[in-house]
Amino acid sequence: MSKKYSSADRVYERVKEQILTGALAGGELLSEGEIAAELGVSRTPVREGFLRLEAEGWMRLYPKRGALVVPIAEGAAEELVEARYLTEVHAMRMLARDSSARTRVAAALRESLKRLKEHRACGDVGAFAAEDADFHATIVEACHNRLLIDFYKRLRDRQRRMSAQSVARDTTVTPQILDDHEALIEIVERGDADAYADGIWAHMRRAHHLADRPRPDVMWLDG
Repeated sequence: MSKKYSSADRVYERVKEQILTGALAGGELLSEGEIAAELGVSRTPVREGFLRLEAEGWMRLYPKRGALVVPIAEGAAEELVEARYLTEVHAMRMLARDSSARTRVAAALRESLKRLKEHRACGDVGAFAAEDADFHATIVEACHNRLLIDFYKRLRDRQRRMSAQSVARDTTVTPQILDDHEALIEIVERGDADAYADGIWAHMRRAHHLADRPRPDVMWLDG
């Protein structure tokens, strides 16, 4: 790989990470020159990195003005929570049928919970949000449906960004997240898919400061 492309990758990864952790807030305007100076590269790889971020929807480029960090859209949290809920609950229903798999997954979730507590103790919001995403992905990966696993991975960056924003906005949410995760692990161990559906729906809505409403699958059944 050439130095030019390596530098572009570095720009892309650095700026995207700052967006996901909230270090770069939505609505912030960046210049190629500022990022080039910060990373010690020329403007060309910065431009390439910005173009890649724009293609993924993280930035909007304005010639001769700079690059705008795209804010989280209104209603995006609701859409994310519903997509995550439907995927994760399906995975849990599959997992409920296999007691040995539940034992393995519960052990992995407890290790994740330990790391979450460590990140909270250190005040590392970005690492906390990333580990939170990994906790939930562990459930989905247990269903062994490659399409669903891949779909959930594509939600991960949006989940990280919204979680980091929620925690930064209200630090009291982190103890609740830890308590919720402990409860979810116990439900996984029992293999109670219905209790998991209720628990994960309430958990995600609390974590993202969303008003209470019925689960989407309950709404469909009632409708």
